[in-house]
Amino acid sequence: MLPEEIDTINQLTKTPIESLNLDAIAVVTNLYRVAQGLRNKMEQEVLSEYGLSWTAFSIVYDLWIWESIETKKLAVSAGVSKATVSNITKTLERKELCYRKSDNRDRRITYVVLTDKGRQVMETLYPRFHKGEVEIVSGLSVDEQKSMTKLLRKVIRENHF
Repeated sequence: MLPEEIDTINQLTKTPIESLNLDAIAVVTNLYRVAQGLRNKMEQEVLSEYGLSWTAFSIVYDLWIWESIETKKLAVSAGVSKATVSNITKTLERKELCYRKSDNRDRRITYVVLTDKGRQVMETLYPRFHKGEVEIVSGLSVDEQKSMTKLLRKVIRENHF
């Protein structure tokens, strides 16, 4: 065990168990594990073939839906900084999946635009990605999926994610 892990365990054992909301810990821990597992599965089984990370896929997906989007909005949608969007966009441009263009009225605003090749990649990639989505929730009934969706949306809404 690393010294910082031992320090963490020592700190947690000082916390009175009755002061901890174990249900909240369980929900957040399981959400984190599902999110990480989903991301890893999709990156390894689907996205790696296209040389895309989860965040790069998120950006190309948004472009596929909107065709053109301002970098600030892309950053918010992907949950990353504008600098990260800029770096990933550079990589996607090298792959000829998108290109950047400045706003004619305000040169400080940059848009990212999906290319024809980017559209073709998404039309091939997305059905495989969706198959992975279906596999991940296949152990849940349709009613359970709908219930989970409703609860997760409530968490998202209440926390302004």
